[in-house]
Amino acid sequence: MSLAGIRARLEAAETAAGRPPGKVRLIAVSKLQPPERVTAVLEAGHRIFGENRVQEAAGKWPGWMARHEGVELHLLGPLQTNKARQAMELFDVIHSVDRPKLAATLARLADETGACPDLFVQVNTGEEPQKAGVLPAEADGFVAECRGLGLPVAGLMCIPPAEEEPALHFALLAKIAERNGLEGLSMGMSGDFETAVALGATHVRVGSAIFGDRPGPEG
Repeated sequence: MSLAGIRARLEAAETAAGRPPGKVRLIAVSKLQPPERVTAVLEAGHRIFGENRVQEAAGKWPGWMARHEGVELHLLGPLQTNKARQAMELFDVIHSVDRPKLAATLARLADETGACPDLFVQVNTGEEPQKAGVLPAEADGFVAECRGLGLPVAGLMCIPPAEEEPALHFALLAKIAERNGLEGLSMGMSGDFETAVALGATHVRVGSAIFGDRPGPEG
């Protein structure tokens, strides 16, 4: 697959769902990808990228952003509170707000700097103990807590369990978002983003289908 192929699939999914083409934002997940693959996608005109680790992103994206205007960078992985300031300076959107301590830290830094990226609350829809995210039953309260701190909550994010039907999790996330008046839904990856689009995704996160398999043990 390639960037052009994924764009075509995304547009077809939008059309099939009765949604306007271009409504869903395609995040090219560039974590652990060789630089030449990322620059090729940049040179093809794509500008929305996702990274999992603050340190990895900080080591490569400032240089690329200096050479390519209009890049929008999304943090998709867990965020440690001691990396929050750096993340807020580097990223336009943070998809992994998942606990009160992190929310309080982001709010304090936003007050200090007068700026804050758009934020997505991560919901652990599968209630997996090893996975980050607030539990579905706690999501409403946590969204209210974040809003009470003055944080710009744009939507919700989930990563369904690999062995379960993703549509069930996407539908649950959409239901939680709807009752909280949130429009943003960050859900769907390389293997299931068409399903996510059908269920209302506003952001899909696609890595290997654009760039190819990651090299090394994490590929």
